[in-house]
Amino acid sequence: MTENPMLRRRFLLGGAAVGAGALLTACTSNEAPARANDADVAPAGDHAKPGKPVTIGFSAPAADHGWMAAMTKNAKAQAAKFSEVKLNATEGTNDVNQQISQVETLINAKVDVLVILPFDGKALTAAGQQAMDAGIPVINLDRVFDTPLAYRTWIGGDNYRMGVNAGSYVAQQMKAKNIGNPIIGEVAGIDSLPLTQDRSRGFKDALARQGFKVGPRVSAQFTPESGEQQTSNLLQSAPKLDALWNHDDDQGVGVVAALSNAGRGEFLMVGGAGSKNAMDLIKADSGPLKATVLYSPSMASSAIALARLLGQGQGAADFAEHEIPAEITTYSAVVTKENVAQYLDVGFES
Repeated sequence: MTENPMLRRRFLLGGAAVGAGALLTACTSNEAPARANDADVAPAGDHAKPGKPVTIGFSAPAADHGWMAAMTKNAKAQAAKFSEVKLNATEGTNDVNQQISQVETLINAKVDVLVILPFDGKALTAAGQQAMDAGIPVINLDRVFDTPLAYRTWIGGDNYRMGVNAGSYVAQQMKAKNIGNPIIGEVAGIDSLPLTQDRSRGFKDALARQGFKVGPRVSAQFTPESGEQQTSNLLQSAPKLDALWNHDDDQGVGVVAALSNAGRGEFLMVGGAGSKNAMDLIKADSGPLKATVLYSPSMASSAIALARLLGQGQGAADFAEHEIPAEITTYSAVVTKENVAQYLDVGFES
């Protein structure tokens, strides 16, 4: 889950819950809109009628946690919705050399389009460029390659804005509660990763705009075990908290467990990524977790829809441009009790 800070000019989707079938299903034209009762027109909300056959190669890391498992699951489910699409998916791996070999196998198989979620964007850049040089357009999913020469289109999340939106929500809630100098904790992900650095920077910047600052902070490993351990450490050093942001709902399983074990819940908690169990807790409204900021694996569904359009030479429905965008950034919506119902369909199992 990374963002290249150099890629700033991105087409923003209206929200992570935008369905790929609704947005990315047909080419633009000057023809008059079809009537809803035309027998050969797919009803509103359905996928476009089948076009020419397209074989899509798909490569991703191992499904070793909820978010990553959902990425592969969503890609396969989206491909199955298109009768003319054949998905050639490799076995997920966290071995960079093995993933490079898998991509080269897909290139040699002459797939029409490649969707690559690299374990390491820098390490897989040459493989992406090899595909592009072979005339196979590449959809670079989330973890970005080092150069745009290695992909036709990039689609992924916005880590900085994820932090900004989490911080803005926390600040808003603190002001609504008339808490003038709140103690705001943070359970980050792996600190060495740019994505974690971007999320923390966005969180800090948003709080600073409202005159607040980040208080006790720990770094976990995106796993429930590390989330529980590090949150326990944070709670021991912070006898009082007004708010807590956890970067990742997978590690959030452990964060919630630590809060329960410590008998703590006097503060507002915000999660990150948008897991189903986090949304269920938000909906129940029976504990400290009141919101989660999306970094939704629904982007994998959209990547497959984009790959289909590329393979068929189509653009995106309702866009004036004849081609699909070169870069697409999904939006980090804040999911609360008030709007959770509209986002449950993109929640993933932790």
